[in-house]
Amino acid sequence: MDKEATIYVIDLAKSMGEKHAGRSISDLDWALQYVWDKITSAVFTGRKTLQIGIVGVGTDHTSNPMAKGADGYNHISILQPISQILLPQLQALPDLLRPSKTDDRDVLSAIIIAGDMMTQHCRDLKYKKTIVLITNATGNIDDDDVEKTANFFKREKIELVVLGIDFDDRDYGAKEEDKSPLKRKNEEILKKMVDLGGGEVVAMQEAIDALSIPDIRPVRPTPTYKGQLRLGDPERYDTALSIDVERYFKTSIKRPPTASAYAVREDGPPDEGLSTVHNLYKYKVKDDDSSGGTRDVDRDELAKGFEYGRTAVAISDSEQNITKLETRMGYDILGFIPIQHVERYMMLDNSSMIVGQKGNDRAAIALSSLVHALHEVESVAVGRLVKKDMAEPIITLLSPLVAKDVECLIENILPFAEDVRSYRFPALDKVLTVSGKEITQHRNLPSEDLLQSMSDFVDSMSLVHGNEEQMSIDETFSPVLHTIEGAIKYRALHPTGGIPETPEAFLAYSRQPEDLQEQSKGALTRLMAAADVKKVPPRTKGRRKYRETEKPLSGLNVEDLFRNEKRTQISPDNAIPEFKQIMQHSDDMKRVKDGIQQLASILQNWVSKSFGDANYDRVVEGLGVLRQEMLELEEPTFYNDVLRDLKKKLVAGKLGSNRNDLWYRIRISKLGLITHEVSQFSDVSQADADAFMSLKA
Repeated sequence: MDKEATIYVIDLAKSMGEKHAGRSISDLDWALQYVWDKITSAVFTGRKTLQIGIVGVGTDHTSNPMAKGADGYNHISILQPISQILLPQLQALPDLLRPSKTDDRDVLSAIIIAGDMMTQHCRDLKYKKTIVLITNATGNIDDDDVEKTANFFKREKIELVVLGIDFDDRDYGAKEEDKSPLKRKNEEILKKMVDLGGGEVVAMQEAIDALSIPDIRPVRPTPTYKGQLRLGDPERYDTALSIDVERYFKTSIKRPPTASAYAVREDGPPDEGLSTVHNLYKYKVKDDDSSGGTRDVDRDELAKGFEYGRTAVAISDSEQNITKLETRMGYDILGFIPIQHVERYMMLDNSSMIVGQKGNDRAAIALSSLVHALHEVESVAVGRLVKKDMAEPIITLLSPLVAKDVECLIENILPFAEDVRSYRFPALDKVLTVSGKEITQHRNLPSEDLLQSMSDFVDSMSLVHGNEEQMSIDETFSPVLHTIEGAIKYRALHPTGGIPETPEAFLAYSRQPEDLQEQSKGALTRLMAAADVKKVPPRTKGRRKYRETEKPLSGLNVEDLFRNEKRTQISPDNAIPEFKQIMQHSDDMKRVKDGIQQLASILQNWVSKSFGDANYDRVVEGLGVLRQEMLELEEPTFYNDVLRDLKKKLVAGKLGSNRNDLWYRIRISKLGLITHEVSQFSDVSQADADAFMSLKA
């Protein structure tokens, strides 16, 4: 990344604390939304080459090196020298950026001070230099040095961006009514300086509206392979093809930032009350001769194992060395296949692009010839990549890309056969009978009217209208990534309180656009009529729907036999199946409650008599069955009471000592309290359920 230096010149005059244009917050608080977003984004990246300075204009005091030598530089303070801003400096800024008690200031003088700071810091080094002025332009501006300052900015290649609060912008549609002559004059002065020195004037409303759209941070391209792309062996055959190429990432999966674990250090200073959590790993193996059925082993005694399905396959270092391929760095083309034989599932991983070696015209022309040849015959290449000597080989698919600005090969890593899951589904356009006869008219098959209605409905919801496209790929962002990032940035400035609401730009992904809803109403009505859609009556609490079973030819109905059998006791040896029978074939709530109490007692008995964790799996299975049955019966309170009683006795040690592992298994099996989000008949909130799962009394 190139070095960047940005100075924010922020108007902190008394008038910035006032509210205008019908806003519920002051001009300063409104403008600081932009500042906080940009500064927290810089802190979030952690880049040392992204440096920021802050100058306050209209401050109560004066703190700048030019105040002593010349007039006109009062009420200007350097609040943050140009440097990398870290979390401590960020959290100190809100107290500094507050409205002052004076309106005496000259923003042009503040710009000059910021320009001097920039030149002293950057000197002759290569920097991207930007000064951002944020002001409502209601103070006096001495325009004697406008041209001189603009020439200085142009000479030093400093970009000046003026964010004007309630500035007029005809292109954006922003206009302030009843604007004072002073403010109108100041806008003209600032626009003149920007036109002469280079930069732009932006209405603050436009900048604030743009905050809902995430910034796409450019990434410096770093080659992941530099070497030859070969077709044949150039060391043995003169006819072999060898091209010097470079490999760069084109697309890659970005995951949300992960949290780090910290512990509160009570004996530390107040500002350093967190201590990094260090993990200690202990390894155990089953041993019937040891107490507890397990014994501790050292890491050196362990062998490497690989998962093959559900089986762990152990392999020693000596065996692994035998199986390791002795490879040499290179990129070889193994063959070519028609593009129509390429399935889409083969290209689901990250993609890279293969281009000619930088500065090598011969390599660029040779690769261009290969790309065009593949493009014309509609084929792709299968390659074998070894990034460095002794590295594992990668089998790739190389597809030609011929665009206006670039010609390259797009690389996708091919999956292993074990990575592909094949599933078979019945045909959607026909039904096969037991004898193999095809039926095209069936109640489970759509009619022509239904197919046409569905086609019309899909067409009515098209996001493409002429040359305009809604939610195009370039304008679509991941709500998960940017919402989490926004929450982290907000929490850095606001350590307490709730997190901000999700921006409207991300909420739009969760609902259909209103114009499409209106546009597709007619097609949806016709589709519902063709599909004979009917409203399902609401379920009655506590009633279970039994499956309709066909009456056997013998006339013996096994379901009726189970239903008529008045089972009253559940055997601990066959508790789970017998509990299911009671739940399925009992219409008496008294018998249901009795069955639940019996199962709860059996589960606790299994825990108390368990040797180590011998019975833990049975307990977890029993809780899972009980939870599912109560969800179907729509009686979540019964399950929640059983789980609360079990936890109470576990914590009190009434079911044996050191049973914490059982509660851990219950947690990872997601067998917590049934919340209102899962069942509408539960009065347990998600927050209460999360707190309950911690093993505390």
